[in-house]
Amino acid sequence: MANYILRRLLIAIPSILGISIILFCVLALAPGDPFEELATNPAIPPEVRQNLRASLGLDDPIHQRYFHWLVAMLRGEWGFSFVSRIPVDQLIMQRLPTTIAVIGASQVLAIAIALPIGVFAATRPYSVFDQVANTLAFVGFSLPTFFTGLLLIMLFSIHLDWLPFVFRSQIEATGWQWWWAQFKQSIMPITVLGLFQGATLVRFVRASVLDVIRLDHVTTARAKGISEGSVTMRHVVRNAMIPVVTLLALQMPAVFGGAIVTEQIFRVPGIGSLLITAVLSNDTPVIMAVTFVLACLVILFNLIADVLYGWLDPRISYR
Repeated sequence: MANYILRRLLIAIPSILGISIILFCVLALAPGDPFEELATNPAIPPEVRQNLRASLGLDDPIHQRYFHWLVAMLRGEWGFSFVSRIPVDQLIMQRLPTTIAVIGASQVLAIAIALPIGVFAATRPYSVFDQVANTLAFVGFSLPTFFTGLLLIMLFSIHLDWLPFVFRSQIEATGWQWWWAQFKQSIMPITVLGLFQGATLVRFVRASVLDVIRLDHVTTARAKGISEGSVTMRHVVRNAMIPVVTLLALQMPAVFGGAIVTEQIFRVPGIGSLLITAVLSNDTPVIMAVTFVLACLVILFNLIADVLYGWLDPRISYR
């Protein structure tokens, strides 16, 4: 197992380098100037602006700028934000835990919804429950996250006044009151992401269970007199989870994309809102670092999915 993980990490290095090259070239060739405000400010001489660009290497060739950026990244120097003048790594570490917490909780909610509903619908195909579950799943993944978020805000924040619709990073309460306030303001962002991902997983879990439930080893288990619940849990669900784990890993880019929109709607101080702010202000170091971190997280989750394959199916060996 350790050798396999080491090989996968070594294989991931060219992928990360390729992603970084593409991201850097796209941002370097994109229109806009981070010092555009300085150019329109009559109080700042043009030579000051030129000196700033020269000190940051913005007029150097793209390949030189990328090499300098890569060397600095390897040394742990991610640069400074053009807007806030704060180190980029400090900005990311301030907001990344919030994003990871929201995404992690939403994925747990999605799995908690999709597994029982998908398995129950697959064991009773074409029943009333199956048809209702399929209909709700279609509705769930057809609605975009920003629309669902606005609906929840109108219902639970404006009409019922049960939940806050603005996520506050600074909560004055302490103890259990702090945890309760944190829980209340996290309900809607987690629910929006969890319902969207859960609706997609319900259909996939149902199809995967239907494929496994017709296999010979399941029929043999029933012939031995094993109860239907034990057959479903021990012989069907575990084998059906391998495609589901693959889908979860492949959907991580979509999950992070949905998190960016959701954080913007609920004003969650996460990495998604940081990326939106950096794009609007043309803060290139922050954009590059955030997108690079998201790409690395996607590669990490794919590695975790590969490791889970061996736990779900003992026939899979890592050599």
